[in-house]
Amino acid sequence: MPTSEFRPEPGTAVSFGADAARYDRARPGYPAALVERVLPGPEPRDVLDVGCGTGISARPFRAAGHRVLGIDPDPRMTDLARAGGLAVQNAALEDWDPAGRLFDAVVCGQAWHWVDPVAGPAAAAAALRPGGRLAVFWNALDPPADLAEAFARVHERVLPDLPAMPRRTGAEGYTDLASRVAADLTASGAFATPEPWRHTTREHFTREAWLELLPTGGLYTRLPRPALDALLEGVGAAIDAVGGAFPVHRTTVAVIAVRP
Repeated sequence: MPTSEFRPEPGTAVSFGADAARYDRARPGYPAALVERVLPGPEPRDVLDVGCGTGISARPFRAAGHRVLGIDPDPRMTDLARAGGLAVQNAALEDWDPAGRLFDAVVCGQAWHWVDPVAGPAAAAAALRPGGRLAVFWNALDPPADLAEAFARVHERVLPDLPAMPRRTGAEGYTDLASRVAADLTASGAFATPEPWRHTTREHFTREAWLELLPTGGLYTRLPRPALDALLEGVGAAIDAVGGAFPVHRTTVAVIAVRP
């Protein structure tokens, strides 16, 4: 995932719903190991999923038997989540009224960088039972270094007016972001010392799968169609040059904090 998502631009946070179905198809899910780390044991618990989108981050928690309520400000995204059986309310965390409800976990996949760093932790803590956990996590996709460099050159050639793609890998970038979130949670005074967590798998991407995923990144959701087409053409050519497919390390980077 492009680390440019770490730099919110006005309107970007609610731009992903422009092609919600593509987002739902292309974005990777989260490992069952994350669920076990956040909510160990077999008993069902209550989970609030912040920025739930189309329900991708809720699915592994629901699959483990937990009861999940999602909140998200974009109705285009939550329409798909509801169609998949997720209970959803349209709201941002900072404005959401829990109406007295408390949860065993508040989770947020690929979305906490849109949450206010002061109001967000306070709202999450208010929604948690004592001993409940806040788990904030992201997926980072790291292709081979030479291919990542080729992708960056395409980006800079066809989109010179956009911020340059960072040369740091996705996992490194999201680890930096998780560290900043941990500092925010510590500063809030509402949580015990946050703990980092990582889980990495090696996967295989075809040209088609990568080009399906690329437009769902925050840097590209509002591109004019000609610019997006040029980007996809250049990235596709770079993938063709390495045989049409390539390995990717997918790292789930998380920070987890307990409400004392």
